[in-house]
This record gives sequence, structure tokens and C-alpha cells, in this order.
Amino acid sequence: MDLSQIAKKLGLSDSKLIIRKAAELRRFSDLQFDCSVIRVGEVAKAVICLEIAATRLVVVFDRSCAVKLSGMSERAYIRSYNSLNNGLGVKVKLDVRELAIQFGCVRIIPFVGDGLKFYKSRFLSSLPASRRASADFTRPVFTAAAFYLCAKKHKLKVDKIKLIELCGTSESEFSSVSTTMKDLCHDVFGVAKEKKDAREVKSNQDLLDVLPCKRKPEDGGYLSDDGPQMTSIEPEVPTSQEASTRNGTNLTHWC
Repeated sequence: MDLSQIAKKLGLSDSKLIIRKAAELRRFSDLQFDCSVIRVGEVAKAVICLEIAATRLVVVFDRSCAVKLSGMSERAYIRSYNSLNNGLGVKVKLDVRELAIQFGCVRIIPFVGDGLKFYKSRFLSSLPASRRASADFTRPVFTAAAFYLCAKKHKLKVDKIKLIELCGTSESEFSSVSTTMKDLCHDVFGVAKEKKDAREVKSNQDLLDVLPCKRKPEDGGYLSDDGPQMTSIEPEVPTSQEASTRNGTNLTHWC
């Protein structure tokens, strides 16, 4: 099937630049390696090349339609997309400013940059020294997740599905990165304060209370499930004679 015909089915027939770029990528893939090794047919290869081209040019791409057109399952499509992308040596780059203009969220541009700096710093500090050098934050999913969380914090609507398609990742990976960002930088990306557990001690022991096994007796404080239990005391029920005496006293008082 001709590349322009596939582009038309994907709603990209008006973008000649994307079609031309996709054609270059397809020719390059033919020269570099055998796509049959990664189990990508000619139609699927053309579709994937169109997506790579659209992503590089920051144009929204309908992945659900692409998956159907490729004749593959979503999981197989993503796997083949990543394999072909890596084989071509293409690195997707997301520009925060371009994203902000496209989604109408220009005012969050500085917040996204600051949030990413905090996240990188805290993430690296949580790693052992031997692994810090290998940490890679250049993948577009980090920029996309930070952008989405900042937009959500500032109550701005962003189409998450389109954002995921632009950064060329899966929903599960995007969700995983977003969760990690919120956990490490809740003060930056969090929407609302987390509800504190009633058992937590209001002191510097908060972090220890999250991990009871790390708390030592000398740290002070305890949780309701591992601390001393209060003995319940049943209220004393007056006898009938005492009740009548009290009632009599009350009646005498009021008469």
C-alpha cells in the first residue's frame, strides 16, 4: 500500500512534510536492517514510520487507528514501534514550550521546568552512587508526565491520551512515571494534601510511622496497632435503690 494512502486513512493526508519524512525513515530502515527480524510487515512499518515522523514534528497522531490499520495488537504494535524507533536511532524530543502552545497551557511553562529539576535531584539522591551515572531523564515521557501533572495542579485540561501519543510511550509507562513524580515531589506536582492517617504522630516521626519496622523504641511515639491497648471501662450502673434515692432527692429538690 502506498504511503500517501496509509497517511490518508490516518488523517495525515494534508501533511506532506510528515509523509516525506516517513518515506525517508522507511527507506533508511530498509537499508539499516531487516524489519522481518522484529516481525514488522510492510504496512505496519509504513504506519510506524508515519507515527515517528508525526511525533518528531509534534503533530497529534491517532495511535488507536494506527494499531487497527497495522493489523497488530496494541502491545505488539508498541513493541515493534520501540524496536523500529531504536533501530533507526531516532530520539523523540518534546519541547515544553511547543506542548504548552499546542494544549493552551503557556502559563505553566516555568513550573514544568522547575518540577523536572526537583524530580531529577530527588530521584538521583534516592539512588545508590553506583547507579546515578546511568540514570537517563532524556526520554520524552518524563517531560510529558511533568507537563500533565503541572497542568492538573493548575486546573488546566490536557488530553492525556494525545499527550501519551506525542511522547511515543504506553499508558502504563506514563502512569508509572507520573506516580513516581507525585510520590517524590508531592509538594510540586500534588493536587491536594494527602489525608494523614490518624495514627501518625505529629512530629518528625512521620516518616518513621510510614515504615513501622524502621522505628526504634527510642524514637518515641507508637501506632494504635502496635502500641499499648487501652482497657475499656464499663460505666457503673446504679442499683434500683440508689436510683430511687436519687430520684427522690431530685423530686424533693424541685418540690
